[in-house]
Amino acid sequence: MPHAKNIIWIMCDQLRYDYLGCTGHKTLKTPNIDALAARGVRFSRAYVQSPICGPSRMSFYTGRYMRSHGSHWNGWPLRIGEPTLGDHLKKIGVRNVLVGKTHMAPDLEGLKSLGIAPDSIIGVHVSECGFEPWERDDGLHPTGRPRPRYDAYLRERGFEAPNPWEQWANSGEDAEGALQNGWLLVHSDKAARIPEEHSETPYMTRRAMDFIGDAEQDGRPWCLHLSYIKPHWPYIAPEPYASMYGAGDVQPAIRSHKERQQAHPVFAAYMDMRYSRNMARDEAREKVIPAYMGLIKQIDDQVGALMQFLQARGLLDSTMIVFTSDHGDYLGDHWMGEKDLFHDQSAKIPLIVVDPSGAADTTRGTVSDALVEAIDLAPTFIEVFGGTPPDHILEGRSLLPLLRGERPADWRKVLFSEYDYSMQDVRLKLNQPIERCRLFMAFDGRWKYIHASGFRPMLYDLLSDPQEFSDRGEDPACAGEIARLQAALLDWALHPKSHITTSNARIAAYADQQLQVKAGVLIGIWDEAELAAIRQRIGI
Repeated sequence: MPHAKNIIWIMCDQLRYDYLGCTGHKTLKTPNIDALAARGVRFSRAYVQSPICGPSRMSFYTGRYMRSHGSHWNGWPLRIGEPTLGDHLKKIGVRNVLVGKTHMAPDLEGLKSLGIAPDSIIGVHVSECGFEPWERDDGLHPTGRPRPRYDAYLRERGFEAPNPWEQWANSGEDAEGALQNGWLLVHSDKAARIPEEHSETPYMTRRAMDFIGDAEQDGRPWCLHLSYIKPHWPYIAPEPYASMYGAGDVQPAIRSHKERQQAHPVFAAYMDMRYSRNMARDEAREKVIPAYMGLIKQIDDQVGALMQFLQARGLLDSTMIVFTSDHGDYLGDHWMGEKDLFHDQSAKIPLIVVDPSGAADTTRGTVSDALVEAIDLAPTFIEVFGGTPPDHILEGRSLLPLLRGERPADWRKVLFSEYDYSMQDVRLKLNQPIERCRLFMAFDGRWKYIHASGFRPMLYDLLSDPQEFSDRGEDPACAGEIARLQAALLDWALHPKSHITTSNARIAAYADQQLQVKAGVLIGIWDEAELAAIRQRIGI
C-alpha cells in the first residue's frame, strides 16, 4: 500500500466505544466499521480530553488540552490566535475541510478588536476553527436558531414545515398524523417522518462525496472531517432503522445500588439531574437505546457506502481513514444520562485508524492497548502529510509509531481529561464558586483518579472493578495510589505548553549557540581575555 495522500476523519457524536460489533456488542453488528478495524488498528484505551462536545472537539482541533485552549463549554469561543490543525495543515499546503458538526463558536470580540471582518477570508478561517466549511451543520436546530442548509434541502423535496429539521427529520407522527416531538424521550421508539435517504446521516455522506469529487479536480491534498450529527439526541431514527431493535435488545444497565448509597457529592448531584433521573428509568432505556442502536447501524451502513465510493475512484488505498467519536453516552448506566463524568461510558471513545502505508502492514487488524488521547490525532495528521508537528504547541503525540509496529519507550504512562461544570445546575446544587467547578481525571490504565476541587477525590480500580462501581477515594489502603496520581496530575498541571509563539528549537539555540553573546550582549564578562575565550569556544 502507498503512503496516504489524503485523510478522511469520521467523527460521530455521542457514540460509545462499546456499541460497535468489533468491541463485542452482543446485538449490534457493525460490519463496515469492523472492516475498517480489520484493515487498521483499533485503539482500546482512547480517551477524550473533556467528556462534552465543545471542549472535546476543541482539543481534537487544536491538539491541546482544555486547560491550554481555554474553551470549557459548548459555545465558548476558541480565542483568536489559538493555533488549530487547519493552521498547521495550511502551512504545508493541505486543505482542512469540514462536512458536518464542530460546535465551534467564533471569537467575535477578538475579531472586532483586531478589525477582522467575520466574513473575510481570515475571519472565516478563524471563525471555523481552521476548517474550510464545505457544509457546517452543528446538528441542533430548534425553532428560532439560525437555519441550516439542510432545511432548504428538505423543502426542495417537498418536506414543508416552519422547522423541517425538527418536524420531519427529528419527529414522528401518530396514526392521525399529529407530530410526536423527537426531543421527548417517550417518542424515541417512533420512526422519524423523513424517508431514510433524506435523513441527516446519508445527507452528510453525500455532501462528503460532493467534496471529494471537487477535490479530485482541485488536486491539492486534503483532510476531510466528516462529522456525523448522530447518534446524538434527539434520539429518533428513520425506518428501517427505527424498527431494527427493540426492548429485548437492550443490555442490562451497568449500575449498582452501592453507587447511589456511597456517592461522591459531585456524582450524587449529577445523578439527580433531570436527564439522569429519566434515563435511569427502565422504560426510558427501552425506548432510547433501540433508537440509539438504529442510528449507529445507519452510520455503519453509510461508512460502507463511503468506502465503496472511495474504492470506485481508486482512493481507498491512498487515503488514511480515522473513525472516532467526541465522547460517549451513559444511557442510564451508573444512574446517569448524558456524558458528564469520567466513567468509561462517557470518557472512553472508539478509535480506529487505517494507515495505507506499507509500513503499517504488520499492524493491520490488531488492537493497541496504548494510552491514547484525542489530542494525538492532530500531530498524527501533520506527520502523515510530511510536516513536522510543532512540539511547543501540540500537547498530543503522533500515533504513527503505534500504527507501524513501534511502541516508544517513553509513551505516556498516564492520560488526562478535564471537566468544567460551572454552566450547569450542579454548580448551584453544590454551592460552588464558578472558578472551582473543575474536575480532573488522571488514568494510568488501571487506576482512575478524579480530582474534584473543593471535595475529596474519587478513585476506581479498573482491574478489580472494571465496571467502576466502587469509589475508593476514601479507602486508606489506596492512599499510595492517590498520592502517586495526584503527583502526576500536579506535574501535568504545572507544565502546559504555553510558549506557542516561540519554538523549542529557538529556545534551545539561544543557550546552545550562545546567541546572546553572538548578538553583542556581553553580560557579566570580566575582561578581554574571558571574552576572547568565549568567542573562541562558540566560533566567532
